[in-house]
Amino acid sequence: MKGRYDFKNVEPKWQKNWEDSQLYKSEVKEDQSKYYVLEMFPYPSGNLHMGHVRNYSLGDVFARYKRMEGFNVLHPMGWDAFGLPAENAAIKRNIHPNSWTQDNIDNMRKQFKMMGLSYDWDREVATCNPDYYKWTQWLFLQLYKEGLAYKQKANVNWCPSCQTVLANEQVIDGECERCDSKVIDKDLEQWFFKITDYTEELLSDHKLLENWPERVKTMQKNWIGRSEGAQIKFEIEGSNEEIEVFTTRPDTIYGATYMVLAPEHPLVEKLVSGSNKEQEVMDFIAKMQEQDEEERTGSDAPKLGMDTGIKAINPLTNEEIPVMIANYVLMGYGTGAIMAVPAHDQRDFEFAKKYDLPIRVVVQGEREELIGEELTEAYTEKGKIVNSDILNGLTFSEAFDKIIDHLESNNIGNKEVNYRLRDWLISRQRYWGTPIPMIYCDDCGVVAVPEEDLPVELPTNVEFTGQGQSPLANVEGFVNTTCPKCGKDAKREVDTMDTFVDSSWYYLRYTSADLADKILDKDRANYWMNVDQYIGGIEHAILHLLYARFFMKFISDQGLVDYKEPFDKLLTQGMVLLDGAKMSKSKGNIVDPMEILDNYGADVARLFILFAAPPERDLDWSDEGVEGAERFLNRVWRLVSEHINGLKEANSDFELNTKLEQELHRQLHIAIKSVTVDISKREQFNTAISSIMELVNATYKYLSKVDENINYPLYKKVVESIILLLAPFAPHMTEELWSNLGYEESIHLQSWPSYDEEATKKDEITIVVQINGKVRDKVEVSADIDKESLKAVVKEQEKVQEYLEGKEIIKEIVVPKRLVNIVVK
Repeated sequence: MKGRYDFKNVEPKWQKNWEDSQLYKSEVKEDQSKYYVLEMFPYPSGNLHMGHVRNYSLGDVFARYKRMEGFNVLHPMGWDAFGLPAENAAIKRNIHPNSWTQDNIDNMRKQFKMMGLSYDWDREVATCNPDYYKWTQWLFLQLYKEGLAYKQKANVNWCPSCQTVLANEQVIDGECERCDSKVIDKDLEQWFFKITDYTEELLSDHKLLENWPERVKTMQKNWIGRSEGAQIKFEIEGSNEEIEVFTTRPDTIYGATYMVLAPEHPLVEKLVSGSNKEQEVMDFIAKMQEQDEEERTGSDAPKLGMDTGIKAINPLTNEEIPVMIANYVLMGYGTGAIMAVPAHDQRDFEFAKKYDLPIRVVVQGEREELIGEELTEAYTEKGKIVNSDILNGLTFSEAFDKIIDHLESNNIGNKEVNYRLRDWLISRQRYWGTPIPMIYCDDCGVVAVPEEDLPVELPTNVEFTGQGQSPLANVEGFVNTTCPKCGKDAKREVDTMDTFVDSSWYYLRYTSADLADKILDKDRANYWMNVDQYIGGIEHAILHLLYARFFMKFISDQGLVDYKEPFDKLLTQGMVLLDGAKMSKSKGNIVDPMEILDNYGADVARLFILFAAPPERDLDWSDEGVEGAERFLNRVWRLVSEHINGLKEANSDFELNTKLEQELHRQLHIAIKSVTVDISKREQFNTAISSIMELVNATYKYLSKVDENINYPLYKKVVESIILLLAPFAPHMTEELWSNLGYEESIHLQSWPSYDEEATKKDEITIVVQINGKVRDKVEVSADIDKESLKAVVKEQEKVQEYLEGKEIIKEIVVPKRLVNIVVK
């Protein structure tokens, strides 16, 4: 054996061996417990970054550990391959998105294999391949059949210069990322998924997610935004129209002194049409379309509005109140209208102050009487109700119930649960995405593509200009088709789906990736699901994870799988930083993983990134840390290389003849226990690696004290255990060491080491001896010595007798396993 770990030869050798032998191929085995570990699949950008190295190394440790524990492991990989960057690449580089994407996939697959990740590559999927997006389209059709996919007008980001719709990620500081033009809002017909039908289930099923971080569940809960309140109808003076509002504080309705409509509210244009305010209102609406949501609703955003000249009737006071339009009310929230109670809502208060609108106190605090004209901020506590006729003197809960009864009995409102969550807008006016399988016929209307005609494939003869609508709209061979119902000429939908749709069900496709005739095999899906361990960044806490949960519930409701939640356990790993800042090409502070792989090898890269910080914490990159990981692996290597003959000749039976041997044996079992608990229960890989390091140190300490008198059977047990414990973290080097020790079967198919709890305990312990509270001696005694025997042994010690001579013992205090204090005078 060489004196150092030669990663340049060892790692490619074992990567080829694993691939040729299909070591990580997974199949259903009903007689074996399964374990499904999955990292969020990457966008194929072309090259790995350090976040990838960390994320996928974490998953690989779980996969390798569980295999060694005897589980049947599913560990697949694929590509979230549709999306805007490929289309931008087509425009900038004059290359087809498919070519750019496939080249990137090939390169990243090669890099993943260089990392030694234990994937079952036979299950590989790419969302841009027709054999995958056929089933994304099929799911769209099932949602459509159930009334959960629908089309309606929606507000979108519009670049007037490029004449195209932009996704939110294409809008940078309110400007188009392509041309820097100011982005405006525009109404277009768009496709939606009715995720709101699942809001209560998405909330209540948090109880099934016991192994998810509370932070993630809280973020989802806040995003869904469940609130109880009342829907109230306000009549409009001189009109048959009504304004509906939702409020969580119906108890304050007597304090509603004006109303506010979102500028986009459909009633605005209708009500001001032909009035002397029409042009002024339309100019204001146009101005609001130039502001993004943050500009309009941020806590520091100035409140802008105007009076429409319209009057509404407060249904409880019968007084006429002005109807305003303002930037801080959005059409996408609630009903797009509010009853403004400025005394008890801060935004309403600031708006009322600015535009000199009445402020009426209807809730009093306990300390001093509040007067509307004297308020410096809104009073938002739930105090006693005042100035409210039938509600006077009631508490919030009493007033809430009473006003609901009154609204319902007078047919002017009703109790309602409202949600912040809105239906999922999935239309994208771009090429590189899953085509929406719908057809438009002049006679039949909107018609679904028959399932037998799927997939609706993306055409390749597309011109990318970055101008106007989706490039698909200009491909006549794609757009022009026949109606499946009547056979007449018809047009295809030219929008494609949000890429979050593709990633909302991929975890299920892995269970049946070879099937061509159906989306999944129910028996296989039920065997592998749910995902036991899911790993990905906290930035996906809301959209991806929420959408995946929605899809799983729908697919379960369709009878395709028995489970309601996709991911049992969730780990959200931290970022990789450099000098305290997130690595970024734009900042010029990236560390290229390929340089680390080329200079140090995959095992060093993996070991460092797993040892440097707990998985959920941010990790600061350190060149010294990388070098430290390399030194450690070479220390392990030398434990074998420098004693290879003795190790190969040693048998497996050993005796513990000396204290040194007993202590090394104890350290072995302590390490096995610590690593096992850290991986399986605590998920703290950094401390697991630290425990292995401590065992390596203990082994070198043993070698330094025994000279040539090594107990090779014991030494073999310790070294082989070190290699087994290290195998999930450094798979190549441990495989090579295992082979050098004479074993033919892969180390990754071996059983995980077991520990003996009794063996972790010390036979002897050190007891501190105090005389009148001052340390005077130390004594080695049996770990299970009783109190009386301990006191006797202590008093027999020569040093202790010197301090006791001529003194009277007043008290003997024994702290078990720690100290004895003798009080004398």
